[in-house]
This record gives sequence, structure tokens and C-alpha cells, in this order.
Amino acid sequence: MRTTQMTRLLLSGVATLALAAPAMALDAQAFVDRIAEVYKPLGYDFAFGAATLNGDTVTVDGGTVTIVSSPDAAMEPMTFDTEVTFSGVTEHADGSYTADSVTIPDIEAEFSSEHDAELRFSGIRVDGFYLPAGNPVPATGLLQLVESFSTGPLSITRDGEEVFAFESMVSASTFSPAFATTDLTDLATTFSINGIVADLTSVSEEDPETGATIEALGLTGLAGDVHMDMTWALADGRMAVNEFSFDFADVAALDINLEVTGFTPDVLDQIYAMQAAMSAGGEPTEEQAQAQMMQGMALMQGVSIVSASVRYDDASLAGKLLDFFAAQSGADRASFVQGLKAMLPSMLAGSGIPALNDLVVPPVSAFLDNPQSIEVKVAPPSPTSLLVLMAAAANPAGLITALGLAVEANQPAE
Repeated sequence: MRTTQMTRLLLSGVATLALAAPAMALDAQAFVDRIAEVYKPLGYDFAFGAATLNGDTVTVDGGTVTIVSSPDAAMEPMTFDTEVTFSGVTEHADGSYTADSVTIPDIEAEFSSEHDAELRFSGIRVDGFYLPAGNPVPATGLLQLVESFSTGPLSITRDGEEVFAFESMVSASTFSPAFATTDLTDLATTFSINGIVADLTSVSEEDPETGATIEALGLTGLAGDVHMDMTWALADGRMAVNEFSFDFADVAALDINLEVTGFTPDVLDQIYAMQAAMSAGGEPTEEQAQAQMMQGMALMQGVSIVSASVRYDDASLAGKLLDFFAAQSGADRASFVQGLKAMLPSMLAGSGIPALNDLVVPPVSAFLDNPQSIEVKVAPPSPTSLLVLMAAAANPAGLITALGLAVEANQPAE
């Protein structure tokens, strides 16, 4: 009996050690090296300071990041001396990593001695951090790098005066069937920057002409918000940007909407592969250039536009611009607007597309008379591939029909 009990205890201990092995095997340097590997294809070149491990917490002592848009176009490295803490780090059997959270202490830094410029940034936090396995990392992994991101206030001062600030920045995503899975099927993302304020009075110090224009338009102080709401079904690549708005109080608001289909993870993988091939450097051979062109055409054939719109809602800016340019021309606003309306047909005639006249002149004229809103919409009769639209561009009049292009003024938002 005692022998059997002892055997069970030994087996239980071995099982416990086996389950604990992945956590015990966690290596801080391997973890930060993987961060650099995952983010490099996205244009971020990280070099981290010393990394230390305490239980399942990895602490990184600052480092540098260089943003690289192409092999020959890298920005100056940005150094961050702030300690970064990754809590709840786990290495998984497939070589991926997750962390429950990433936190950065409040930042106070000077970045320009010439104007005594200072940056203050607080409350920086990531909840749900994922480093997928694979080399190259598949698109389904890159879409899940962060579950949510938030900050508190940011403030930039110049010579003791605040020139830019916001109250908070928040981004949150939901993933189906779950976060940090290789079987991702759907995602939804929201993003917002709240309480933006900007003081543009100092622009005149660097550019007196632009500063004078800003002051004449009454734009020395701006306050607003930015919001984005997007859903993405990966099976058929249907992406819907339901809102991407820039709303500045007493100035104007801009909202962009877009829906496409066929934008699948496979398409993203091919785009990343093309970017990697081009970033390898060197002049491509004629065969390589032709292959890239054919691949690009194939991608455009697979992605179709369902609808798109850009809407501008005025809250004073358009009227101020009309008054400003009317004064510069030596006319009153009513006369200036009539002159613009009279010029519209001749301006559009230069495009060689007669159909634009009926499409553009009435709504633009209505907007000039009473600036409330103007919206440009694209709604093809059926989803139309980018390649077909490119081919239709050879006949601009036909492209208008293919796109279902419409321009509306002073209509309520849908």
C-alpha cells in the first residue's frame, strides 16, 4: 500500500514539474528578441536594453526604435529610457508568446532645447499582448498583436505654453473565436482620441504667412475628437469601416466610410511577401518586375469595392474660407461665390468628361450658397474589383457609371 502511494506521489510530482516546465523555461532575452522579429516586417526596428525575468514578469530597460518605410528611408532612431514591464508572460508550445499586460511609467521628457519643449504622457497600458509564431508571421497573427491599448493625458508644451494635448487614447478589439488564436475568423476594432486641443498661435514664429492666415480664419485654437469603428470577416474578406471621423468643434467634421470584400488574410500575406521582396534591396530583374506586376494585378482582381463615402460637415470653416478669399480678391462674399459658380462648368470642361458637369455643378453650387455638408459617394451596382475599375479608368465617363459615383450637398447624414 505504501509503495503504491509513494508511486502516485512521484508520478504527481513529475506531472507537476512537466506542467511547470514552459514557465520555468521562459527566457527574457528570447522574448524581447521575438518582439523585434515580429515587428520588423511592419517597419519597426527595435533594439532593447537589458531584459530581466522575475517569475512571469519581463522588465526591459529602455531601448531604441527606428521606423523604416523602405530600405533607403529610415527615420532617425528614437531612444526611450523608460522601463517597460510585461506582466503574465507565457511561452506556448508553438513558439508564440502572450502577456496579460504591458505597462510604461509616466513619461516626462524634453525634446527640443531651442524652444524648451516638453512632453508629458501618462497611463500607457496594453491589455492582451501577443507575439505569434512563424517566420514570416501569418497575417492572422499580425492582426492580433494587441487586444486593447489605452493611455491617459498627453501634453506637449513649448516655452512653457501648451501647444497640443489630448485627454485619452483608447483602442479595443474583439476576436472570434478568441484572442491569440490561429483560427481567427472575425474581428471588430474601435479606436478613439478624446479631448484633442491644439494651440496654433506659435505657427507664425516659424511661418509668418501661414500664421497670419490661421489667425484670419480664427483657427488659432482647435478642439475635437477622432473615432474609428471597423469590422472584418476574414472568410470572405469583407471589411467595413463604419466610421472614421475627425470632428473639431465650431470648425468642421470629416467622416470616411468604406466597405470592401475579398480582402482576406491570404491577400495580406501576399502583400507582406511583396513588401519583403522589395525591401531586400537591389534593382529587380525584368522577370521579377513582371512577376510582381502580375501578382499585383491578381490581388486587385480579388478585392472589390462595395461602397465608399467621404462626408464633410461644416461648422464655420467653409464660410470663413469664402470670406477670406473674397476679401483677398477685393469682392464681397456673394459676388465671390457667384464667380466661383460661374467658373465651375469651364473648370470641369477641362477634364473632358461631360457627365461630370451634371454630377458636380448642382451640389457644389448649393454648398457654396449655403455651406452645410457635401458628400462624395461610391456605390457600384454590384461589388466591383479594383482591377476592373482600373481598366474602366481608360474611359472616365464609363468609370463614373461603374463606380456609381454621386455627389450630394446639404443632405442629412444617413
